[in-house]
Amino acid sequence: MAFVNMKSKEVQAKIVFYGPGRGGKTTNLEYIYGKFRERIKSEMVSIKTHGDRTLFFDFLPFDIGKIMGYDVKVQLYTVPGQVKYDATRKLVLKGVDGVVFVADSQVEQRKKNVQALKNLQDNLATYKKSIFKVPLVLQYNKRDLKDVPILPMEVMEKDLNSQLKVPSFGASAVTGHNVVPTLKKIISATMASMQNVLK
Repeated sequence: MAFVNMKSKEVQAKIVFYGPGRGGKTTNLEYIYGKFRERIKSEMVSIKTHGDRTLFFDFLPFDIGKIMGYDVKVQLYTVPGQVKYDATRKLVLKGVDGVVFVADSQVEQRKKNVQALKNLQDNLATYKKSIFKVPLVLQYNKRDLKDVPILPMEVMEKDLNSQLKVPSFGASAVTGHNVVPTLKKIISATMASMQNVLK
């Protein structure tokens, strides 16, 4: 749940990048961090395992200006992708205001995408949150890969978005294609969902 300080007119929102292991969650944050360096007031915290995967989270607060008279600060987190870190994934979701689900466009990752989305739904439910009510944006990452089979966008939409019907983007976190539009969309959806709190 967003932290609202009525006195200082400040809102702090938490957005979590969720998805299967090695899908591009950390790469998204690294791109954003590099692109908006001048607007970010702190260092990005990244804790890696031996396999060079994010174990805990990347933490990236940055200022996005005023909305409805409030200064808005957004904290971006990623969760570890591997199933064995499910307790950590659950913990990172605590108090979440918006989610970007980063799916891997490779054909061989199709099943893992579906499992990770189901895992997101289950973990949100432990906090009495519905995947259908939490601000959510889907990002179909790795669209730029040339030497491996890629799932068509229509297939990914059918697998992951036929019931949710949330905004989705084909993207490449490595090149930055659609990383910023994904971020803008989740921030605006998150702020829209918080309007009742801010009135």
